[in-house]
Amino acid sequence: MPDAPDASTPTAKKRRGVIRRREFEALAQAKREELRAQVAVTRAHIDATNEKIEARTGRNLPLAILFGLVLGVCMLLSLVLVKSLFMVVAAGLMIFTALELASALRFSGRAIPRIPTVITAVAVVPAAFYLQDAGKWLVFIASLAFVAAWRALEQLSPARRTNAAELWRDLGAGTLIQAYVPFLGGFAVLLTAHPGGEWWTLAFLLLVIVTDTGAYASGLLFGKHPMAPRISPKKTWEGFAGSALVALVGGAILAVFMLKQDVWVGLIFGATILVTATVGDLTESLIKRDLGIKDISTWLPGHGGFLDRLDSVLPSAVAAYALYLIFA
Repeated sequence: MPDAPDASTPTAKKRRGVIRRREFEALAQAKREELRAQVAVTRAHIDATNEKIEARTGRNLPLAILFGLVLGVCMLLSLVLVKSLFMVVAAGLMIFTALELASALRFSGRAIPRIPTVITAVAVVPAAFYLQDAGKWLVFIASLAFVAAWRALEQLSPARRTNAAELWRDLGAGTLIQAYVPFLGGFAVLLTAHPGGEWWTLAFLLLVIVTDTGAYASGLLFGKHPMAPRISPKKTWEGFAGSALVALVGGAILAVFMLKQDVWVGLIFGATILVTATVGDLTESLIKRDLGIKDISTWLPGHGGFLDRLDSVLPSAVAAYALYLIFA
């Protein structure tokens, strides 16, 4: 009989190496398949959860958090580092917000001149920052006249000419944009320009964020009773209760540690921003309902449009400026 092959020969060693490599590759392939299966199951669970959250709240949570963080960081850096940089951030937000509202109104049939709308949205920022109250009011009045004159001149073109009733509706829509976006938003710039005003601006922005987050979380967990079903079906009284709690607590904390005010001032601050943020949110929902749209635009994935994120901020800026004048 032939002798058994020697296990120590190079051929045998090579054979064992090939076997081990194949076993390792098979094991690695099995692990990869197992990992892929686990990732697929986890992703399916996450997608299902996101779909439930979006169906209940109308918001894509991961994208909303991502873009919210980006906007929040821009605001924070511009206010804390060099507050004149806030003009750049504010001007950008004014442009996009006014433009998307004008586009939404144009989609509904209103002839809104977008060029003067953008020009006036930018003009209010340096006027409010450098000339403060007088400059802001002068630019606002001039903006109304400028947009109205531009639209009236468009009547000279046969392609843009409308009847008197439609023209007045267009002028009213242009006035709405100027009053809603540049005028209200200008109060945030005006507040920032005052001594120490950047901290009040940061405080009221943080308060709007935590109020919105409190409403979102409590509404998602406990929401059962609609607050204004004809205007905004997603909003519930449970969500409002959650936002009220965090607004009062957040207002007190911010007043004491950031604004160097008493606790009772913080409670007033929190309660005021709670009301203005809620009213601003419902107002924008009413506008969207009248226009028959879900979001003002789709420029911000997970958020809709800029106005969908600034609806609570715009009226709150007026309230924060008034509280600054009273207490600071």
